[in-house]
Formats: sequence, C-alpha cells, structure tokens
Amino acid sequence: MREITRIFDLLDRYEHLCPEKTDALAGKDEGVWKTYSTSEFREISDNISYGLLKLGVGKGDKIASITFNRPEWTMLDMGVQQTGAIHIPIYPTISDKDYEYILKHAEVSYIFVAGEEMYRRIKEIVPRLQGLKAVYTFKNLFGVQHLNEIIQLGKESPVPEKLKQIKDSIRSEDLVTIIYTSGTTGVPKGVMLSHGNIISNTLATSYIPPFGPEHRAMSFLPLCHIYERMMNYMLIYKGLSMYYVSNMGLIAESLKEVNPHVFTTVPRLLEKVYDKIIAKGRSLKGIKKAIFFWANNVGLNYEYQKEKRNPVYALKLKIARKLVFSKWKEALSKNLDIVVSGGAALQPRLNRVFWAVGIRIIEGYGLTETSPVIAVSDFGPNGIKFGTVGPVLKNVQVKIAEDGEILVKGPSVMQGYFKDEQLTREVIDEDGWFHTGDIGRIEPEGQLRITDRKKLIFKTSFGKYIAPQVLENKFKESPFIDQILILGENQKFAAALIVPDFNHLKNWCSVKEIPYTTNAEMIALPPIRKRFQKEVNHYNQFFGEYEKIMKYELIDHEWGVETGELSATLKLRRSHLLEVYEPLILKIFNSSKEN
Repeated sequence: MREITRIFDLLDRYEHLCPEKTDALAGKDEGVWKTYSTSEFREISDNISYGLLKLGVGKGDKIASITFNRPEWTMLDMGVQQTGAIHIPIYPTISDKDYEYILKHAEVSYIFVAGEEMYRRIKEIVPRLQGLKAVYTFKNLFGVQHLNEIIQLGKESPVPEKLKQIKDSIRSEDLVTIIYTSGTTGVPKGVMLSHGNIISNTLATSYIPPFGPEHRAMSFLPLCHIYERMMNYMLIYKGLSMYYVSNMGLIAESLKEVNPHVFTTVPRLLEKVYDKIIAKGRSLKGIKKAIFFWANNVGLNYEYQKEKRNPVYALKLKIARKLVFSKWKEALSKNLDIVVSGGAALQPRLNRVFWAVGIRIIEGYGLTETSPVIAVSDFGPNGIKFGTVGPVLKNVQVKIAEDGEILVKGPSVMQGYFKDEQLTREVIDEDGWFHTGDIGRIEPEGQLRITDRKKLIFKTSFGKYIAPQVLENKFKESPFIDQILILGENQKFAAALIVPDFNHLKNWCSVKEIPYTTNAEMIALPPIRKRFQKEVNHYNQFFGEYEKIMKYELIDHEWGVETGELSATLKLRRSHLLEVYEPLILKIFNSSKEN
C-alpha cells in the first residue's frame, strides 16, 4: 500500500484495513441511522469524482459545501479532492454578508447545501456570483439539483483510468482546501492548506488513540472546522467507524445509540455536561446526596496516576467509581474512553473529574493556520499535565518569543492567506516562523501551557496587565455562572458581564422559596444580587488586587451561536459582545467615576 501523502489516499488505506466493514460511515436520516459500508464509501466517493469530471470540474476549481455533519460530507470531500478541485467548507451558521463575501472571494464553481433552510440563506446571493455553475443539495428539494444526480452521472460515466491519471498528478504540496476564519478587519480570511499540511498533522497525532477498526467514533463538531476535519481524517486513518451527528441537540441520545469509544468536543460542551450532572446531584436527598458530593470531591482532587502513588486515594477513587462515577459514565456512553478537547482552554477541574470518572480527556492546542494541532496530551511519559495542552508534536517546532508569544514552524503551517500576501507576511516571518498570537510557556517537563490570547490581554489605566481568559475560566467554576466576559482595558479596574446559569438559579430560588418569574426580574432582586456578589468575592480571592472584578452586570439571557454572541465553536465573540453591550459597559465604568 502506497504511502499516505494526499488526503484521498485514506480511501485506499481504509479499504485495506476494513474491507468487510458495514458501518464505515453513518448518519441519521429521518430519525434512523443509515450506514455505509467500506465499499460504498469508496464507490460513492469515486462516483462523485466521475460526476464532477463529467460536469467539467478540473484541477484548481473551487467547490463549496454548507452543511451540518453527515456521511455525504466526507464522501463529497473525497470526491472533490480526487479531481484536483479545492474544497471550500463553510459554516452553516455565519451571516448572509459573510456567505456572499466568501463565495465571491473564493470564486466558487459549485455549491452543495444541506437542504431548504440553507438554500434559502444563499438563494438571493446566487445570481450575484460570477462563475457559479450550479447549486446542489444533500436533501431532496423541489426545483434544486441533488447530490444523487452527480452520483448517478458518475455511475453512468465512469472514467477510472482518467481519474487515476489525475490522482497521480496531485502532489502533497498541492492546495486541497481554503478554510475561512473570522478576520480582524471584519471580513473572513481564507487559510490555504495543502494535502501535506493536513496529512502531516493526521500522521503526527495518529499514535495517540489506542483504537482500530473495531472501535467507533462520533462526530458532531462542525466538519468545516479544521479541528474536527483533521480528527475525522485521523480516525479514518486508524480504521474507526465514523458516526456523524447533524444537530447538537441530538448528542445525548446519539451517545446512547452509538456508544462511541471516542469523540471530539470543545470545553463549553464539557462544562454543560458537568453542570447537568451536578444539578442532578443537588436534587438528591440525604445519604445519596452526601455520597454524590463526596465522590465529586474525590474527582476534583484527582491527579494523573495519583491512585498509583497514593493507596488511600486509590481506595477512595475505587469506591467513588463504584457508587457514583459508574452511573455518570453509563449516562454518557458505556464504551466512552477518550474525549479530545480543543478550541479553547479547558478548566483543569473538568479534566480531573472526567479522568476520575474513567473518561480520559486529551487536551490539544492549535489554529486553522497550523492544520491545526501544535501540541496535544498523550499517554507517554510527561504526556499528561492538567492545565497544559501536552507536549509539542514531534514534527513541529515551537519557540517562545521575548514577549511570550508562541511561534511555530513545521510541515503543518499553512501556505498562506488566499489573495492576501501582506497578511501572510504579517504572521509568517522571514525565517518561516508562524506567529500564533497566543501567549504561553514550556513547562519544565516539556508540556506547553497557554496563558492567554496576545490580542486579548489588556492593560488597565494603572499599567497592570490582565489576561481575561484566565479569570473567565476560574469564575466559570461557579455553578451560578454560565458565561462571563472580563472588561477593563484602559480603565481603573477590572469588571465583567455575567450570564447566570439560569437552571441553577431557578433551583436555588426554589430552595430559598423565592418565586421565579422572568430572568430579567430575578437578576434585579436584592437577594440574588447579594448571592452573585458572594460568588464574585469568593473567586476574586484567587487573583491579585488589580485583577479582581470590582463591578459587574448580570445579563438576562443565555449567549448562543444563533444570537451571535458565540462562534460556531462556542467561543465568545468578544468584539461583537463589546459592541452590543457598549451602553451597559459605559454604565459600569462611568458610574464608578460619578461615585
């Protein structure tokens, strides 16, 4: 079997590893899981290639997809790549303005959309796209062509020899995708990645999960994001069955149905899972409640391999697992072994608790521009240290600049930004070092620790630097706080916008016999303001005087992707929040000047 140098080489490898597999790929269709065998995976991918070639698609053509996760995404991806065309995956949740910008900037020839809702979003844009030849859907939609038409066209027009010649002409360094990420200038920037960029990352991380063809993975983070996409390739490289979940709301039931051994997630979802578990614990009574929170405390004190060094702790952990944690794990997935967390910093307490439960959290760090992984935890010596993102990958170089910025060099660093040489030169210096914009340090044992985003660190009017993400992660340990945005650039003190955990607040109000009306009315009540002040005072203890939150305002609704406060990977959209809440922020700081 040939060496893996192009992403579509994974099809040959998968056939070799899993020739008889009946669930190579799977997705839910009308509430029922539809599976594709290894041979179907290969056949449909090839037929898409044949169909695209029949339509005249050639090397360098741009083909966009806008859809939630589904098996067809991976088959389309492979089919596009084999023709030498360039795949432009686009988030299904961005603004209409960004859709138009990306589709025009990328000069796409064909667009594949999820279904009616996505088609409606771009319908008005389509006539303005010069060079666009057709739009296809993944679901039957009256008046719009379907992906199956291309598959059927491929079946009727197979050209295996021609396809082989094209594939043989594609080199590792050829551009395979352009991924658009949010830009600092207000328009998305297109990150150009080659086959070699992504494959280097796929191979460099493949040694970590101890899985093979007999295991299953679940995929629900957006495949259009390089993080989930590279993990998708890596797990296919290992021969795992890939189960795709198209809706975040279906994660819980899908976990029970699929019983995966591994999945990829972001800290925000782990926070939500843990908060729900704790909320159930609070509803218990008497001895059951006492045992529950005793076990939780055992989990919060977990250290990697502590049970091997401390017999007393080992006994406590064994009891906690038998009485409590086994139920937690059963509620998630009886097979679940490894969860990969990335996209943002994970609270160390979550790492500890999930490891104690028996679910191994692997935390990684990277950017779209680095395909993405720069460092990731592993199971080797010094591979796990809570609060870090693990050792730097063996094929990647990292150095810390004088100002603390993390610089990266290696085969996974992007080719550059599409149509923007100036911006490329700003982030990749003359010596080939990519400037990540993140601040960090290398631990004595070799792990990388991220301390904050360089652009997010701000200075108060007293000249003191504050790293907001460090504070935010700590304050989110409070069961009362769902989200928090730290403020204070050029101000005399640090402040915050706080989104309460409204489920927890309702439970608390019930215990205190405070009738719950609306969120807005409740956060204005003196007893609730007093309770939040108590939380702020508690977490302020962990920080220096200049870092403490001196003033805050409570927000009366959850922040979400649909409402624009969170990105598709559930990170705070800070510039958007600062703009939306400008009057409230001015009130926080101006009221202090008046007092």
